[in-house]
Amino acid sequence: MVTLADLGLAGQSAFQTEITGITLDSREVMPGFLFGAMPGSNVHGAEFAQKAVENGAAAILTDRAGEALAREAAEGTNTVVVLTEGPRQALSRAAALFFGPQPETAVAVTGTNGKTSVSTFCRQIWGELDLAAVNLGTTGVEGVWSHPLRHTTPDPITLQRVLAEAAKNGVTHVAMEASSHGLDQKRLDGVVLSAAGFTNFTQDHLDYHKTFEAYFDAKMGLFTRVLPPEAVAVINLDDPKGVDVMEICEMRGLEILGVGRGPMARLQLLSQRFDATGQDLRFSWQGKTHLTRLSLIGGFQAENVMLAAGLVIGAGADPDDVFDVLPHLTTVRGRMQLAATRDNGAAVYVDYAHTPDAVETALQAIRPHVIGRIIAIVGAGGDRDTTKRPLMGQAAAENADVVIITDDNPRSEDPATIRDAVLQGALSVRSNDIHNIGDRAEAILRAVDMLEPGDALLVAGKGHETGQIIGTDILDFDDVEVASQCVLALDGKI
Repeated sequence: MVTLADLGLAGQSAFQTEITGITLDSREVMPGFLFGAMPGSNVHGAEFAQKAVENGAAAILTDRAGEALAREAAEGTNTVVVLTEGPRQALSRAAALFFGPQPETAVAVTGTNGKTSVSTFCRQIWGELDLAAVNLGTTGVEGVWSHPLRHTTPDPITLQRVLAEAAKNGVTHVAMEASSHGLDQKRLDGVVLSAAGFTNFTQDHLDYHKTFEAYFDAKMGLFTRVLPPEAVAVINLDDPKGVDVMEICEMRGLEILGVGRGPMARLQLLSQRFDATGQDLRFSWQGKTHLTRLSLIGGFQAENVMLAAGLVIGAGADPDDVFDVLPHLTTVRGRMQLAATRDNGAAVYVDYAHTPDAVETALQAIRPHVIGRIIAIVGAGGDRDTTKRPLMGQAAAENADVVIITDDNPRSEDPATIRDAVLQGALSVRSNDIHNIGDRAEAILRAVDMLEPGDALLVAGKGHETGQIIGTDILDFDDVEVASQCVLALDGKI
């Protein structure tokens, strides 16, 4: 029997109340469930307390704002109202206790860009070391055990259920993406981490956080609140915010493993040499120099690999063992992924770059591998931060030779209006070789047709996604598949 006391909610009235399940959705409540009535951006969860009680909720967890509605719903029943100043954190910790053991070693990484790559590289390194590992985030749960996810950082109940299932299926190591939304909503607060990483900080999600300061503070919750004091903070010191993150971690007394090109980095990237199929790295660890080969396109991939190596080392792996397996790392799905190569040698890459900084970084990173032109396809999502749209076009025009602006996921907005905002940003840089092609498939076909020997095409924005959201419909659309079919068709192979 699991009681409220077992879930860390002792001290409340009737804390011996038996709990048979936990949910945030009043429609999913069954007899004996704990219903989490959380504050929301549009409506408070306590608005649905009556439905939860009718369905047999044994307890309602809420805050002062939801107290009156919760008590009104529970009046005259055996439903217990559990009141706390931090309901989201309490729910996360209760879920962790309810679902049971997690994989014994967990790391998390936050930052605007690179989270999926870093977490996937962590999983690949562990796998090469014969450890049962998964990565959890934007692409779901991948590795020795798989499971779909709807969000980068799932709600705490889903997260804890998945972690417990992973552990039951033999998973011992997990690398997680920590989104700013997830951190702001305390979804990871029940996870026990061995190390946490910071990649970078640029503009994104201002539709949710409103200001850069709030966005940064949300991400820092990983280090100020979630990461245990005995754990390791792995920080990209090359990012302008890296020093700020380091100072925050120093104030908590955390062990810091800096990664970067500067002398403060314990894992220091010394030099890179690029060619058509990857790059050679020269780096140092604790003063000892190492050489390795990465079959990965893009200079920023070395930064992601170094951060992943730092996280794996911070979580207890032997550094030399980690460095030995780096040449075995493979491209992360939808992250600078080689989708196809034309008969003339021109390459087509697909990348998830969907922020101005990510577009700039991706295009600059691909340049050393390309001796011809770079053609870039960019767009912007609907119902999201509108201020970054012209910046997307600007970043593409400043770093690519040819720019094609197309639809991303317009959602409920007018696609032409979104494209026009991106177009204006591109035209602020130059007017030549800028194209506006709304249909994404046509845009990819036209771009592939432009490729000459030595050229490369970067299809940015959707990466691993297999659907395009137009209105309320999700249409089947995979950039890698479409690009591959375009190459086969234009080279006369289908």
